[in-house]
Amino acid sequence: MPMLEGVFVPHVTPFDEDENINEPVLRELVHHFINAGLNGLVSLGSNGEFPYLSFEEKLRVVEIVLDEAPSKVPVIAGATENSTRETLRLGRALLDLGANALLIGPPYYFKPSPEELFAHYLMLAGKLDGRILIYNVPKFTGLNIPVDVIERLAEEHSNIVGIKDSSANMGRITELVRRLGDRFTILAGTADVMYSSWVIGAHGAVVAVANVAPEICAELWEAFKAGNHQKARELQLRLNLINEVVVKKYNQVSAIKAAMGMRGLNVGKPRLPSLPLDEKALEGIRKALTTAGVL
Repeated sequence: MPMLEGVFVPHVTPFDEDENINEPVLRELVHHFINAGLNGLVSLGSNGEFPYLSFEEKLRVVEIVLDEAPSKVPVIAGATENSTRETLRLGRALLDLGANALLIGPPYYFKPSPEELFAHYLMLAGKLDGRILIYNVPKFTGLNIPVDVIERLAEEHSNIVGIKDSSANMGRITELVRRLGDRFTILAGTADVMYSSWVIGAHGAVVAVANVAPEICAELWEAFKAGNHQKARELQLRLNLINEVVVKKYNQVSAIKAAMGMRGLNVGKPRLPSLPLDEKALEGIRKALTTAGVL
């Protein structure tokens, strides 16, 4: 299968006033992101509020996205659970729906050792009939998956095809590229290292700001691929401004949904216990989006 490349949006899960999945808006979002020029979608990532969704809701989100996305657009589905058994159950169901690959983070309650992480992912790869991308997201899991473990997994099983690395650590991403870059998909997981990671050899990105400014993310990728580094640099700096405020300063999901609302996307509020932002925070987001030229 071809390597996954480009900028993917880890899209939000829109809710109505009763915290139910807003299915018509989710359908609209799929077309919104594709029309903006993004290369694919990631459902049930952190920004999709996957820990707050039931098993049935997770399947419904992916079912809707697959229903709306053209066949040429890859859809990666998140399958992160706290036990290997439940991860297998969800992963099988998502692959049966037609997901092109699975994005699987480490168990995040009891913190597994490196050997436990290796055993977890190796069993998943052996029992799931589909491509797996490892999701390294220490911001939320409190766990940085060792590069040695990732390298061992890539060598051990062909189903483990890549990683979304959200560590924002360029030294770590550089080492992943050095060890695995010619045979393993490496995707930046934070917007502030997109361009720099691509220069060193990463293959794309899965970034929260693609929810808010998908057209700039797509333009950045195209500029990079065309070798227009001056334009790519300018676009990266614009995205950094949005990222600093929308992703880093406040509750990430609350801020992203608020910013999307300001851009005319009726994605609703985050699911409790996350709360909507106060007026001061909203004004800070509005100012950042205006300065970055997306409002």
